[in-house]
Amino acid sequence: MRRGVYVLPALFTVGNVFCGYLSMDAAVRGRFDFAAMLIFAAAILDGLDGRVARWAGATSAFGEQLDSLADVVSFGVAPAFLVYRWGLIDFGRAGLLVSFLFVVCGACRLARFNVQLHVVDKRYFVGLPIPSAAGALCGLIWVLSDSRAYEIKAGFLAVTAILSWLMVSTFRYRSFKDVDLRSRRAVLIVPFFVLVFGLFWVLRQYALASTLSVYAASAPLVRLFGLLRGRQKQAVP
Repeated sequence: MRRGVYVLPALFTVGNVFCGYLSMDAAVRGRFDFAAMLIFAAAILDGLDGRVARWAGATSAFGEQLDSLADVVSFGVAPAFLVYRWGLIDFGRAGLLVSFLFVVCGACRLARFNVQLHVVDKRYFVGLPIPSAAGALCGLIWVLSDSRAYEIKAGFLAVTAILSWLMVSTFRYRSFKDVDLRSRRAVLIVPFFVLVFGLFWVLRQYALASTLSVYAASAPLVRLFGLLRGRQKQAVP
């Protein structure tokens, strides 16, 4: 029975990898919108495996390592393969190099997260989390999956490169892990989350793409705003 408890969260992680694997198969078949949806399905399973492990008291070092390896496949290799097959393949070696850059930066982001797990402030992520980078990339592809415009696909060379850089950057992103859903203040947040969930259900890919893109841009914009504000204070006599 105890072994079964430890296997349970691992099944969610295996489901995460399976979705990433199916996404690559869908990309080969040209079903780019379905491939993007599978990446979001993998993200849901990725969010559940850790919670199931904590709920069952089955957290382990093995589970942590398996989760990281699964994330490399589902949020590194699969999105990079998807964006390459969808649009970057038209740019030859440049497209191949940029898509591979996404995989490398994603793997480095996960490795850094693992070694800093008990060091950094848990309220923030250092660098854009790889699921968020994959979600922003796949959300945009999902919205534009039927587009054949050369200019739009060329723009994804820059989008993919920027998301890759954000993952290995030192920008601090809010993790929202400090939000206590059991507190009295959290009761006021529940209607907001219900509204957001309804919006996501209706708009789906448009809401996902816009929200994750804004999240990816949030940390650089906060840093830029802080720098400009600091210069203004220095300029005041």
